This record gives sequence, structure tokens and C-alpha cells, in this order.
Amino acid sequence: MKMDELLKEMLRREEAARAGGGQRAIEKEHGKGKMTARERLDMLFDKGTFFEVGLLARHRCRDFGLAEKVLPGDGVVTGCGLVEGREVFAFAQDATVMGGSLGAAHGEKICNIMDMALKARVPIVGINDSAGARVQEGAASLSAYGRIFRKNVACSGVIPQISVIMGNCAGGAVYSPAITDFIVMVENTSYMFITGPKVIKAVTGEDIDMERLGGAKVHSKISGNCDFYHLNDKECIQSIRRLLSFLPSNSESAPPRLPPVEGHLHLDEEMLHIVPDSRKGAFDMHQIISRLVDRDEFLEIKPHYAKNIICGLGRIDSRTVGIVANQPRFLAGTLDCNASDKAARFVRFCDCFNIPLVSLVDVPGYMPGVIHEHSGIIRHGAKMIFAYSEATVPKITIIIRKAYGGAFQAMCSKELGADLVLAWPTAEVAVMGAEGASEIVYAKEILNSDNPEATKMAKVEEYRNKFANPYDATERMHVDAVIDPRSTRRYVNAALKTLIHKSELTLPKKHGNIPL
Repeated sequence: MKMDELLKEMLRREEAARAGGGQRAIEKEHGKGKMTARERLDMLFDKGTFFEVGLLARHRCRDFGLAEKVLPGDGVVTGCGLVEGREVFAFAQDATVMGGSLGAAHGEKICNIMDMALKARVPIVGINDSAGARVQEGAASLSAYGRIFRKNVACSGVIPQISVIMGNCAGGAVYSPAITDFIVMVENTSYMFITGPKVIKAVTGEDIDMERLGGAKVHSKISGNCDFYHLNDKECIQSIRRLLSFLPSNSESAPPRLPPVEGHLHLDEEMLHIVPDSRKGAFDMHQIISRLVDRDEFLEIKPHYAKNIICGLGRIDSRTVGIVANQPRFLAGTLDCNASDKAARFVRFCDCFNIPLVSLVDVPGYMPGVIHEHSGIIRHGAKMIFAYSEATVPKITIIIRKAYGGAFQAMCSKELGADLVLAWPTAEVAVMGAEGASEIVYAKEILNSDNPEATKMAKVEEYRNKFANPYDATERMHVDAVIDPRSTRRYVNAALKTLIHKSELTLPKKHGNIPL
């Protein structure tokens, strides 16, 4: 055959493969408010940069009538391209082709693109929209899932992995996203669950629909599985591009730095009016964060889950930083099981990818109560201690107000490896609050007093004068400096510049054993 005829045949095959399940199936997806796999990838990547791999792959099943059935690309689109000029690999399951179900060739394509991303040391984005394992292929589809899980683990801590749930993700399929660094969902069109509503109804008698069982809001607010959720596919894809802009390509490179912002290191008078005069008064820690980072450059992780702690990626003088902060507006900023898990995982992610950590402290302690003790708050709280202690990236801690007991240690004290601990004049560094401490320290004096209540109040004030300030801790070098709140951004920026080449030697070992 002549070259022009060969090219025509190649183009015919490619065009048929790109058509997916056909126009009728595409319109069906649009009718649900969803984009197709190729439309999603076109929006994710810079225009004209996506190169598809495995376009002409075919399924291998010959049973149950599939021998003569054409499944273009075996229901998944894989390839690479540029996002804001940086290399990224991706796969997108195609729900127009047999519901995006996963067969052997489908799984092999995903593993292949993950291998390529790992070799190239660049991030990978997985767009999940699948009916699950292809039943007709039996053990072959299950084996494909197992290989994908193992690839996820191999990539973990080497390249960023982002999982986007833009349709169904059920059964064993959910474990691949769960292993990755971030999960993004779309309201009303994406679902994650191990067993669906019908099975739950049959086995337990519970009656529930897909949205209430495993929708975006459920996983964002209750289970904590989802890091971000959005109203539609377009908003979701745009958020992924923004997330990638904060992240390095791999564990051996630094996060990208934008052009420096000029004129944003001035004294910030508003910082003086955020913390209320009352020690028990609540305030919104976001007000401090927004003034610490470059304007509009804070991306909060799991904003609707464990709201007593704030975790997110920001920029200070155009450099990416990870911020962990107690939130006094919720549960007084105490640490509970969910907050500890949320913070520990975020700290470990930042450490994997060379992102400095800035911790803002206003923590009165761990959440007390029988239910929390029985829920394993000891184990969960220890995760934060482990994560911060293990992290070797630059660590800067700023004590805004309360820094009490073991909860302060868990927020990255000097002893846990903070490179620099700063304190506002409002800081209180102590084992516990003055009221509780005075009842222990001065118990006999209060009990034997002619006026126990007046004595107690006097002793509370005595204890407060001694410890409810940052100066005793500063004298003992647990705090490096007490600073003017207005200059907080200046100090943090200077510290980040100083610590940019920080290096720590660690003992040789296979890995630590974090208390899971």
C-alpha cells in the first residue's frame, strides 16, 4: 500500500477510537451535567499540548459476547502534556465506553502511564469515572486493580498524585484514590463507596441513596476522604490546575516560585486587632493567614472537615509553604482525632515534596472526654508528633495565643524540631491554663485559706503573671524571640530565605512505624 493510503487507514482508526462510545453516549453524559473524558483532558492541559498514549489499545476478553464488540481505547484515555508549561501525565476513564469499566488492557494502560510519570518524575492526575471492575473479565480485572494499587504506592512520596472523582468510583476502585495525595470530587455527579445502596439495603436493611452514602459533601464533611469538592466539572478541572501550581514536579525538586511580589513586607497594622483582649474570646485564624501569605494565595485542604485545624498551601514572597493552624472558632482550636489525622497527613505530604511548614499555634489542649479517649485520641494525637518530628523541611512555628501542654508539642515545638519558634506578646506557654494549674500547684494554700475563692483568684493571677506570657519560655530558650505581630510576615519571609538550603542527616532505616 502507498503511504497516503496507509495514513488514511491510520487516521480512520484514530478517529474511530477518539469517538469513544459514540455521539449518543456522549450526549447521555452531557445530560447528566458531565463532560467526557477527552473534554476533561482538553481543559486540564494547555491547548494543543496533550499527547495520547495507547489510543488504539483493545480489550482481550472473548467471553460473554465481547469477542466482536469494539471498546475504543478499552474505556480509558492516557497521555501527557503541559499544565501552565509544566509536564504532567494523566489518565481519564471514559464512561461512554462500557461505563468506563476496568478490564485488563484498561488497567495496563493506567499502569503504563504511571510508570512513564514515575520515570519522568512528574505529577500524575487520574480522572476516575467508572462502573468498576469489568465483570466479564473476572480475575483479570481484579488483578489490574492490584497492579494499580501497587503503582500508587511506588509513586507515593516520589511524584504528586491527584485523584479526581468525576463519576462513579465504587468497590475496590476507591482504594487507588485513597492512596494518592489529593482527592477532588464534583457535587451531585461523583460518588465513592465500597458497597452501594442496593447491597447495603440487602445486607443491613439501611435505605440510603448514592449522594447521602458517598457523595462529595459526605466525603468532604464527614468521612474526610475528599480534599476539595466543586459544583461542576469545569470548576473542578480549574482547581486542579491551581493545585498543581503550588506543587513541585517530584520529591527531588523545589516547588515552583512565581515572580517575587514587591512591597508586601510592610508593617501590617491590622495584625494588632485580630486577637481579642479576652483570653477566652474566639477569632478567625484565617484573618492571620490571609495577611501572612501573598494576596489570594492560600489553598485550604479539607476546608469542611475537622474545622478546628486549618491546613493549606500558600505563598510567602512567591514561595510555596504549607500552613497548619489551630482554629479558635471551632472547638476552641483543640486537637481531636480527626484534626490530628488531617494535620499529620498534610505535614507528611509537605515533607515529601520539600514544602516548608509554618505552624500557627493557639491550642488549649487535646479535646477532653470519654468518647475521645475511647476513640483513640492518644494514637491519633501521636500521629502529629510523629509527622512533625520526622519532617526535615524548614519548620517555623508562631505562637499566637495559647500553647498548652502536649498539644503545643504536637503543633511543632522547638523540641519537635522547629527551626524557629516565634511568639506574639499575647502568647501563653504553659502546661495548662492558669485556672486549672493553680488548683494543682496551690491546692493546699487554697484549701487552708479563710477565703478559698479569693485565694484561688489571687493564685490564678499569680500563675498567669508567671507563665501566661511568652517570656518565661523565651528565657529558657523554648521560644527564640517575641515579635511585633505587625512584622510577622517579615520574620517568616526572612526565616524561609535563611533556611532555603536546610539539610538534616537522618539515621539509616527502612522507614519509621507511624502510629496508624
